[in-house]
Amino acid sequence: MQLKRILGGLAVLAGISGAAQAQEPVKIGFITKFPVPFFASMEDAAKAYAEANPGVEIIFGQGTSATDIEGQIALIESMVTNGVQGIAVTPVDPTVAPALDKAIEQGVKVVLMDNNIPDWEGRTALATTDNYNAGKIAGEYLKTVLKDGDTLGILEGVPGVPSLDDRVDGMLEGLAGVDVEIVGRGATNCTEELGISVAEDLLTANPDLKAIYSACGPPAAGAARAITNAGIANDDIILVGFDFCCGEAEALAAGTEDATVAQFPTKMAELGVDGLVRAIRGEEVESLIDSGAALVTKDNMSEFE
Repeated sequence: MQLKRILGGLAVLAGISGAAQAQEPVKIGFITKFPVPFFASMEDAAKAYAEANPGVEIIFGQGTSATDIEGQIALIESMVTNGVQGIAVTPVDPTVAPALDKAIEQGVKVVLMDNNIPDWEGRTALATTDNYNAGKIAGEYLKTVLKDGDTLGILEGVPGVPSLDDRVDGMLEGLAGVDVEIVGRGATNCTEELGISVAEDLLTANPDLKAIYSACGPPAAGAARAITNAGIANDDIILVGFDFCCGEAEALAAGTEDATVAQFPTKMAELGVDGLVRAIRGEEVESLIDSGAALVTKDNMSEFE
């Protein structure tokens, strides 16, 4: 009987110790790619998470552009120096992996958000939209409004970045079954300026262009401006984007953009930060955390604003 009491007491103490450990302070880094509303929403969600969880301290950092590889590497190194226990990061390019490896060697856990680093095994988890399936949503929509023989131009994001490539490849799978001619595709670095430029080139080279697909939000808004500047009527061309950000709401309301694919950056950030905190505290975390996606049109966009 006495032995049972002792064992019971030890079990209670172990439970208290475990609960106390679960609430130990955690210090993490949160790095996003560059300043656009999508990543601002992610940062806001991470700040809200920290406010709701007083034991969590977050250091924030952001690159200057979609190709700011050196800037992101510097942020990773700085956060390790500042003693973070984990880093939640939207990797700008797979070449940041060596910097993350060095962080892991020093005991830092890494959760990737938004896009993966192919064949890199260092991550604790990936919190993201399934970009391939989300691209299929765009392609399946295009399949309903295009017919055999129609022409399509593609505004790519940053070729070589897996999440952005998946958005294009998924779209093409969703479109399969309709014999559409792809008359051009160009990189935009996910900027509105290059979106305008690439769209203008497509429209100039293909006066009868039937549709444009953009793998990022800012270039979609740029394409909408190029279409308007060219004096093309909304009914004469189909524009489909991805992200539902950065001017797309205005383009949808004006009828220049027909549809886009919305991600849920707030949910992505919340899930990513929570997964990282739980992993640091010794809890089991799923390796893939899907934050979802949905088709947005003028008719339903109020549900996503």
